[in-house]
Amino acid sequence: MSLKTFHLVFITASSALAFGFGVWELKEAFSGGGTMSVILGVGSLIAGVALIVYERYFLKKLKNISYL
Repeated sequence: MSLKTFHLVFITASSALAFGFGVWELKEAFSGGGTMSVILGVGSLIAGVALIVYERYFLKKLKNISYL
């Protein structure tokens, strides 16, 4: 597995984790959690979007390098 492939897998897993945590925290906030749950939930969703933007940038930058 090349460094490019590992990077893509790692960023994809990180964005999925960020979205999952964000949804979990927002569910907690709507069921009686505090303001901190809303802040963490929204922050995690923003981080998930930022990771997807970074992954697209990374793919464009290294489009000439193979996945092997």
